[in-house]
Amino acid sequence: MSLRYRPGPQSGPPRPAPPEDEPYNIIPVHNLLADHPSLRFPEVRAAAAALRAVGDLRKPPYGQWHPAMDLLDWLSLFFGFQHGNVKNQREHLVLHLANAQMRLTPPPDNIDTLDAGVLRRFRRKLLKNYTNWCSYLGKKSNIWISDSSRSNSDHRRELLYVGLYLLIWGESANLRFMPECICYIFHHMAMELNKILEDYIDENTGQPVMPSISGENAFLDRIVKPIYETVKAEVDSSKNGTAPHSAWRNYDDLNEYFWSRRCFQKLKWPIDVGSNFFVTSIRSKHIGKTGFVEQRSFWNLYRSFDRLWVMLFLFLQAAIIVAWEGKEYPWQALTIRDVQVKVLTVFITWSGMRFLQSLLDAGMQYSRVSRETLGLGVRMVLKAVVAAAWIVIFGVCYGRIWTQRNRDRRWTGEPDRRVVLFLQIAFVYVLPELLALALFVIPWIRNFIEETNWKIFYLLSWWFQSKSFVGRGLREGLVDNVKYTLFWVLVLATKFAFSYFLQIKPMIKPTKQLLDLENVKYEWHEIFGGSNKLAVGLLWLPVVFIYLMDIQIWYSIYSSFVGAGVGLFQHLGEIRNIQQLRLRFQFFASAIQFNLMPEEQLLNARGTFRSKFNDAIHRLKLRYGLGRPYRKLESNQVEAHKFALIWNEIITIFREEDIISDREVELLELPQNSWNVRVIRWPCFLLCNELLLALSQAKELLDAPDKWLWYKICKNEYRRCAVIEAYDSIKHMMLEILNVQSEEHSILTVLFQEIDHSIEIEKFTKTFKMTALPQIHMKLINLVEILNKPKKDVNQVVNTLQALYEIAVRDFIKDKRTTEQLREDGLAPRDPAAMAGLLFENAVKLPDPSDEKFYRQVRRLHTILTSRDSMQTIPVNLEARRRIAFFSNSLFMNMPHAPQVEKMMAFSVLTPYYNEEVLYSKEQLRTENEDGISILYYLQTIYDDDWKNFMERMRREGMVKDDEIWTTKMRDLRLWASYRGQTLSRTVRGMMYYYRALKMLAFLDSASEMDIREGARELGSMGRDHGLDSFNSESPSSRSLSRASSSLGLLFKGHEQGTTLMKYTYVVACQIYGAQKAKKDPHAEEILYLMKHNEALRVAYVDEVSTARDETEYYSVLVKYDQQLQKEVEIYRVKLPGPLKLGEGKPENQNHALIFTRGDAVQTIDMNQDNYFEEALKMRNLLEEYKHYYGIRKPTILGVREHIFTGSVSSLAWFMSAQETSFVTLGQRVLANPLKIRMHYGHPDVFDRFWFLTRGGISKASRVINISEDIFAGFNCTLRGGNVTHHEYIQVGKGRDVGLNQISMFEAKVASGNGEQVLSRDVYRLGHRLDFFRMLSFFYTTVGFFFNTMMVILTVYAFLWGRLYLALSGVEKSALSNSSSNNKALGAILNQQFIIQLGLFTALPMIVENSLEHGFLQAIWDFMTMQLQLSSVFYTFSMGTRTHFFGRTVLHGGAKYRATGRGFVVQHKSFAENYRLYARSHFIKAIELGLILTVYASHSPIAKDTFVYIAMTISSWFLVLSWILAPFVFNPSGFDWLKTVYDFDEFMNWIWYHGGVFAKAEQSWERWWYEEQDHLRTTGLWGKLLEIILDLRFLFFQYGIVYQLGIAAGNTSIAVYLLSWIYIFVAFGIYLVISYARDKYAAKEHIYFRLVQFLVIIIAILVIIALLEFTDFKFIDIFTSLLAFIPTGWGLILIAQVLRPFLQSTRLWDSVVSVARLYDILFGVIVMAPMAFLSWMPGFQSMQTRILFNEAFSRGLRIFQIVTGKKSSDS
Repeated sequence: MSLRYRPGPQSGPPRPAPPEDEPYNIIPVHNLLADHPSLRFPEVRAAAAALRAVGDLRKPPYGQWHPAMDLLDWLSLFFGFQHGNVKNQREHLVLHLANAQMRLTPPPDNIDTLDAGVLRRFRRKLLKNYTNWCSYLGKKSNIWISDSSRSNSDHRRELLYVGLYLLIWGESANLRFMPECICYIFHHMAMELNKILEDYIDENTGQPVMPSISGENAFLDRIVKPIYETVKAEVDSSKNGTAPHSAWRNYDDLNEYFWSRRCFQKLKWPIDVGSNFFVTSIRSKHIGKTGFVEQRSFWNLYRSFDRLWVMLFLFLQAAIIVAWEGKEYPWQALTIRDVQVKVLTVFITWSGMRFLQSLLDAGMQYSRVSRETLGLGVRMVLKAVVAAAWIVIFGVCYGRIWTQRNRDRRWTGEPDRRVVLFLQIAFVYVLPELLALALFVIPWIRNFIEETNWKIFYLLSWWFQSKSFVGRGLREGLVDNVKYTLFWVLVLATKFAFSYFLQIKPMIKPTKQLLDLENVKYEWHEIFGGSNKLAVGLLWLPVVFIYLMDIQIWYSIYSSFVGAGVGLFQHLGEIRNIQQLRLRFQFFASAIQFNLMPEEQLLNARGTFRSKFNDAIHRLKLRYGLGRPYRKLESNQVEAHKFALIWNEIITIFREEDIISDREVELLELPQNSWNVRVIRWPCFLLCNELLLALSQAKELLDAPDKWLWYKICKNEYRRCAVIEAYDSIKHMMLEILNVQSEEHSILTVLFQEIDHSIEIEKFTKTFKMTALPQIHMKLINLVEILNKPKKDVNQVVNTLQALYEIAVRDFIKDKRTTEQLREDGLAPRDPAAMAGLLFENAVKLPDPSDEKFYRQVRRLHTILTSRDSMQTIPVNLEARRRIAFFSNSLFMNMPHAPQVEKMMAFSVLTPYYNEEVLYSKEQLRTENEDGISILYYLQTIYDDDWKNFMERMRREGMVKDDEIWTTKMRDLRLWASYRGQTLSRTVRGMMYYYRALKMLAFLDSASEMDIREGARELGSMGRDHGLDSFNSESPSSRSLSRASSSLGLLFKGHEQGTTLMKYTYVVACQIYGAQKAKKDPHAEEILYLMKHNEALRVAYVDEVSTARDETEYYSVLVKYDQQLQKEVEIYRVKLPGPLKLGEGKPENQNHALIFTRGDAVQTIDMNQDNYFEEALKMRNLLEEYKHYYGIRKPTILGVREHIFTGSVSSLAWFMSAQETSFVTLGQRVLANPLKIRMHYGHPDVFDRFWFLTRGGISKASRVINISEDIFAGFNCTLRGGNVTHHEYIQVGKGRDVGLNQISMFEAKVASGNGEQVLSRDVYRLGHRLDFFRMLSFFYTTVGFFFNTMMVILTVYAFLWGRLYLALSGVEKSALSNSSSNNKALGAILNQQFIIQLGLFTALPMIVENSLEHGFLQAIWDFMTMQLQLSSVFYTFSMGTRTHFFGRTVLHGGAKYRATGRGFVVQHKSFAENYRLYARSHFIKAIELGLILTVYASHSPIAKDTFVYIAMTISSWFLVLSWILAPFVFNPSGFDWLKTVYDFDEFMNWIWYHGGVFAKAEQSWERWWYEEQDHLRTTGLWGKLLEIILDLRFLFFQYGIVYQLGIAAGNTSIAVYLLSWIYIFVAFGIYLVISYARDKYAAKEHIYFRLVQFLVIIIAILVIIALLEFTDFKFIDIFTSLLAFIPTGWGLILIAQVLRPFLQSTRLWDSVVSVARLYDILFGVIVMAPMAFLSWMPGFQSMQTRILFNEAFSRGLRIFQIVTGKKSSDS
């Protein structure tokens, strides 16, 4: 044990002064003299010095005081903080203050001292939540600093307060989820600190005051531990999350205890462990739930969003009343006085709904009421009483109107007066609503009332809302208000018009007809005889369901178009492809300069109106190329160089990622200026074809003057550059290959001088023949091609040069000259012998073949001379094209200006990691699945061009034979594959691009013009091959990862690294890394490898240390890789009060590592994400958004757009990524603006770190309720007055699940998470505290979306059961004989339901977003392709998943975190596995609906008309087929006949395998069957009752069908139904007899068993014969009756499952299990039948492969299967 942790006396041993070489994280704060790049900033030294200024403070009595100690050590000695915590917070504080001081503009006068303003702003921000809490509770804040005086002692005092808060926060472990608990601790400790600072004297001892806790680790043991133990005890009593939420207190409950003043009386200080706060929920004196009780029920949806339901139901009621009159338009009906009065009944309904709400409140929240909170109870009772009173008042007044009217027989004065009285009363009732409306129009008054803690305001709002610390002042500004109000007014207007005219009005006529039907001939025993009200109800049910959910459709339609509009104004999708990029590339350099390079900022210019106006003008110029910015480029060479450096770095990184080839690098890069070319040398892909066009122009305009010709060529900038560059390069090259001393050299020099001269005096076309140009062009091409060959033949060069000379002298010059004249002009050799064909023979001197630079330029020249194609396909790789297009487009979007790297906000990235893949191993890549496909083969077929580029790069790096890839280049291969999966190494590589980008930007910020020019030259001269190899002389494998040493790295001055480390760190929270190291897990080695090659990477993990007394201590540890020592070193170690995981694992993991992050912002990145270098360049712009107001607040979460990179894997992955893309772009764009309700959905969002760390962290962690932990960060942010924005100029990659089973697991997780959200306090508070329209946006984009999906499925159910009732009861027959109009209305409803079910309303946002970003035709084409690939089947199927899990979670709970695999899915999933996954959620429901449809087809008079039947039920049949077939359609080789046969055998084995105690669900059916009922064990009484009521529906089949049997002979008495139960008992009895016989005889006396079987069969046959003979029994009845009795049996089994606690001990249970097994076999066979048929039919299998996989892969797969077939036949 090291010195520091030895438990010693009260004070612990004296702490030694830290040694010089103690490991540090980012800056060595303990040793300011160290040679470390970040220490060259005076700000760092200033911050550290401020901490050291202990001055005349009273020294702590215990522990030795060293002069080297600082204020944090002083605090730690007084209050007993841990040493590791102090070290961590010291660096945190110094780093933050230094960064904040660097950002000051203008810089402070004295840069060597800490600026007081910086410190004060930081203290205010950090303690804002604390001061709010104090004022909310009416306590005086314990921060004793007056904001007026600014003396130095205050400076120290501020540091002490800030330091104290950070130390408390840094050691609170799980209490960090309870921000107000931390406020409470801080409140008391700050008081004690004040007493020490003010030298108070303790009354009892007469000594100076001492803190009430002190000593080694005192804070952890005496304060954190007791509260932590309470949290832990509560979690334990939750029985692993299965106990109902109302039975135990979660993090939120414990936190909200500190929202009332009772915490001061009860808990006291030092904390009184005897307080009832610490008593867990099991005992009597405990404190119950505080703030909210989560009860499982669907009523929660009504409770939280009551205003929405009131609106819907009141409109429905009014609409029916108005439509009942049967007038054409509603306003005609409203002129009738009767209708007007009837509409007033909505007030009665409204008051009834209020009463219901108050009853629900009381019923759900009663357990919050205790002696301490009596006010709550009073309020509940009063609300219920008042609501009941209103019902009575309205009812009585309304009744009096009609009694008077009926007495007078018409409307006279007296009834009218009563109507007026009613309206007056109604006005009083509506007053509060009107007041709310007024406050809605002027939002700041409302905010003021809610945020100020005056007693009077509290009294006013007491009646409407319970007092709560969060959710106050949520109103947005007026402009935003108007925007989202308009949006919703439009949506609601459309919806209500549509509902009235197309849903409600058409239903009125059939309803009246049904009600008027006399003497219906019922075909069964009608229980509700006399009227058809039940039939009417069933007819209306689907209509009402659709009416309740279709706002979702209208929302999705309008939001698509609004989103597209917002996107257009943000200039999204202006550059979609490489053609459009070519048009804009010339402005591109200026755009990079404008957006990515910091401006030289005048001190006062920022943020004034004028500067904003200039910005806008500048952007316009950039965007539309006004003012020809490229002219400036040539004059301002530095800008061009900077642009070239950035662009080439991007291209280099593309090459490293293997998404472009070496050839493409040459076409794309911007070469540095050499060969004295006078123009900027654009990338080749822009200059293609331009030279040839210029030549043809010159040929056409033979006699035109120079000016005109040049004017024509200059019209196109690229053409001008191509011409000048080609001429300059040819000139340079030809002189370069000749010997300088030779005569030929001077001849050429003279020739070029003549040409130059003629151009200068603008006589070029006069002097030279344009017609000779094509010949010259051809010869030049020959010359360049010879130079490009690996074996260069000098003779050919000589011949070509001679030919060129001939053409130039003979044909090119217009006025013919004799040889003499040529000699005089210096254009012919002096020696006539040379003319005899020996010219150039001895003069040619080719540069050395290793002169890479020369030959690279020659290659470029060749491209310019010859390229004819327009190079639309460069780069070939789609991903590279997409990235270039997005990056270039984003630079023309509006983004804040970039600050310099030194002045940017610091940020860090946090990734929680548990046990996923880090790097694929050799075995994983080579192992083949049963189809013989390995991961590597799969990746090679999908990313075939990446693979080619990779092999090309490996060969360039010295690989000779291709099979070396498995030996010397193994590591490169593993990395290549891992970068294409969803692995940690991919994420780390992506996040380390931030580091690389910032280093480069830091270099460009500080580099002078000379540096950049020199740099450009150096890089150019180093050339290509050496450029990548010369400095990586280490082993080849390490080189591939130390990518950061790109060519730019050579130019760095050395300070870039220091600046960048201060601005960026990356922490990966590898929770079990310690355990992995101990086990020698390969994952641990790979994580170490990543740390070794990425210096900004830190790993935080939880270390478990066993102590002597069999106890385990837990520590949060941060490690890094020390490059000097070449090993991993531990930086900080902070002891935890106990095990980390109390709630959900991921948030706990994030929370433990959060104390090691740095900077003002933290970006949460998940394990399945990736990043791109060119996007990382824009990060500093994004962070500037925190300074801008969005509405009336600055943002606290910056939303970032995601790009889903798994779309190419299979068609399923494509549907998923298309759906997801439209959500993360279009959906969130609309939510952020105009709706102002974006939450936090996934991971690339950037959090305002200090705002969140004082308000409960970046996710919530209570067990089960916060299973979708991320979104709660958004809820919490909104409730606490934060603001979430969404920015589309930067994107992060994200992987999604790719196989159907993974996708379903993921959807199940999300749906269950939403089911839990329904119960949560956050949703309740948001539903009540947001204004009406934001509440609508909130509902329809979170919980409501899932609820409405469920409503769609329920509509299908309601419709089919209703039809079944009408058909079997005979109402349909009677109604049909009268009219046919009732189908019209239903048709409208059904079509609407069908549209939704096909996933069209998820498809519309997709189409709109695609057309915005990729063009309209492309979007339509994509949509058509998706339909052909059966996307509708998939969307229908996933609706079923959502419905099942959402509904089940709300009713019964049982949500669990489902780890979704991140792998590639190419292997076939067996039938048994699919059955286990989908039997309960899809198959059985589909079979039930199929059964209804079948019965309906055979018993309905309508169904006799085939067309009507098809039209009415096609959507339902589609649903049934999708639910049954989807898992097989999207299963690789799903229709392979052999596999189907094997699968069926395996399924039967699984069913019959009895398995012992330890069998898993995968092996034994019984085990699985029990697991499927788990949710019934956790559910409450209401859940069980509801389940039983729902199960009773299966008994209805029997009731309906029995009367249709021939044996019933038309009798409709109830006796028929009761007698039919005999059949059930007989069947069960026979089953029992046979199973008894089998158990008793089957083994020993087999013949008896056969005898029993024989007897049973004989008796059955005799009974059937007797029935046929003596009754009206028809033979077909046997089959019809099966339809009746099989569902009954199933219903009984389901009911038995609910009653399992009573039945399990009885004899019956075994029979229940065995019958259930038979049912599962039956369902398996039914599901298997269509699939077996399709597998047996030839051709389906290849079709399915084509549908499922993209072209490349299905081709590859076909070939592969053919080859393997051959292999096996050969052997």
